[in-house]
Amino acid sequence: MKTVKIVGVPEHFNLPWQLCIENGEFEAENIDLQWKNIPEGTGKMCQMLRDEEADIAVILTEGIVKDIAAGNPAKIVQIYVQSPLIWGIHVAAKSDFQELKDLKNKKAAISRLGSGSQLMAYVNANEQGWKTDDLKFEIVNTIDGAVEALTNGSADYFMWEHFMTKPLVDQGIFRRVGDCPTPWPSFVITVRDEFLRKNSKTVEKVLEIINKTTYDFKQIPNIDQTLSELFNQKIEDIQDWLQLTQWSQKQLDEKAFNKIQNQLFDLGIIEKKSTFVEMVKAL
Repeated sequence: MKTVKIVGVPEHFNLPWQLCIENGEFEAENIDLQWKNIPEGTGKMCQMLRDEEADIAVILTEGIVKDIAAGNPAKIVQIYVQSPLIWGIHVAAKSDFQELKDLKNKKAAISRLGSGSQLMAYVNANEQGWKTDDLKFEIVNTIDGAVEALTNGSADYFMWEHFMTKPLVDQGIFRRVGDCPTPWPSFVITVRDEFLRKNSKTVEKVLEIINKTTYDFKQIPNIDQTLSELFNQKIEDIQDWLQLTQWSQKQLDEKAFNKIQNQLFDLGIIEKKSTFVEMVKAL
């Protein structure tokens, strides 16, 4: 039995992995896939890949491209979710901020440095015509930390996935003042170089299993009800999310990679460009 340590966020995007594990599909191929939820998100997962605490990460595209460019010895092996991630821009419900423009020069809560919540603050600032040099951040680690920071005023706004954050909006804890979709595919599957070099066949089998499930995921009977119950979401919100979400079974091609990297470079998120072969490994 080959042990594979995999990490991802505890969000609805990753339910296909849990279903494959529960159904014994990896085990049937002699793979002990050990999934670990990482509520801190992409910055933490990048560190886990570097520290060899994880072999595979299901991770935000912008975060891992930035971290591989900064020396993380890992490769993107596949796109996992092709559709953009819709980042809601949230403020405390009782705050004085009413519109997106009110957040210029205000402090963003982020899970950690290099996280999607930080990188998307740059994307949003650029779209609003704000100077990205003026951005200020408060590290809050998790969504619970963001609730605390926005409530006590140590941060002013928080960017997190629209649907996962909606219960906090519905409860009157957050108020959403806008959305900012990623201009690239939201999630990719990334593997540590050393693990990939020694276990390429195992990685291929893992991808084969998950791709079969994501391909048919929306057709699973009552999947909207299952997701609604598991993630404390209104069923109509889950149905909207399912309609917007498109999983992928394809590798990241060079043209798409160059487009993503150019966008990140133009935003100042990465300081230098890498080659396709430095970032991506075709299996």
